[in-house]
Amino acid sequence: MSDHYLKRRPRRNRKSEAIRNMVEETKVTTHDLIFPLFLVEGSGKKIEVESMPGIYRLSTDLMLKEIESCLKLGIVAFDIFPAVEETHKDKTATKSYDPGFFYLKALREIKSTFPEACIMTDVAMDPYSSDGHDGLVEGGKIINDKTLDILGKMALAQAETGIDIIGPSDMMDGRVGYLREVLDTNGFTDVSIMSYTAKYASGFYNPFRDALDSAPKFGDKKTYQMNPANSREALIEATLDMEEGADFIMIKPALSYLDIIKLLKDALPLPVAAYNVSGEYSMVKAAHHRGWLDGERVMNEILLSIKRAGADVILTYFAKEFASARLR
Repeated sequence: MSDHYLKRRPRRNRKSEAIRNMVEETKVTTHDLIFPLFLVEGSGKKIEVESMPGIYRLSTDLMLKEIESCLKLGIVAFDIFPAVEETHKDKTATKSYDPGFFYLKALREIKSTFPEACIMTDVAMDPYSSDGHDGLVEGGKIINDKTLDILGKMALAQAETGIDIIGPSDMMDGRVGYLREVLDTNGFTDVSIMSYTAKYASGFYNPFRDALDSAPKFGDKKTYQMNPANSREALIEATLDMEEGADFIMIKPALSYLDIIKLLKDALPLPVAAYNVSGEYSMVKAAHHRGWLDGERVMNEILLSIKRAGADVILTYFAKEFASARLR
């Protein structure tokens, strides 16, 4: 039997681990990752998020230790979210720009203790809002333009702590340009904006909302977060964010929107970030706990898929686990 059709054998490049590593097209390193962390008021507090095994709400003293251990593993970037007590919440999120509030005080301490770390913050009303929405609520509606003023105060207060990147996750129209002007006018031209550009109205966010107790008190977020059916709309959002001064554009969630990551990576010159969200993390953990899949293997496959789709940066709750596994 003629074997002329077997002169090309792709399997030759798979025959050993050494060769497979040599021709590997996509690599994920700790430099690609941002580790989201949840901050609580007080000291000595380490409270596991029930729906996110292995992820904790930490008080400032323990978060400093966590960041230190992560830096030793090669993780240098952290996105810090505040878990705010209900007694501190109101309709206009006033605690978000109170310099005496625990979140802003903690950011100052973290950045002064670890100046080499890249610290990112979240700009949206929902952690501080008694309504649980990302924008100001009036008459049952989310009011876009009035929200911008609150977000501006919030972003400025965060910038004053010395952080490196703000992450507006609110999805209000025009907020990137508004925040860029506020930052620049007040001398914070070096503070970057990683915009939640294509943030979809997804069912994968529930564990995150458990962690921050930030679920909306009524309705849903479909009037400002994007319709999961739409992709061209992501191009509109990304183009606007770039024109308004964003330094990074982000897609959230990641796994169900790999096509959007690829679309925006191909279309625009800005670095692309993708958020491997809480629900994606929790599904893997739950299935691993039941013995249905190998959690570490799937973690690596997920992160590779996000990077392969075009993400330059991946926000992921797997960051420390991934870094630890690399050192074994």
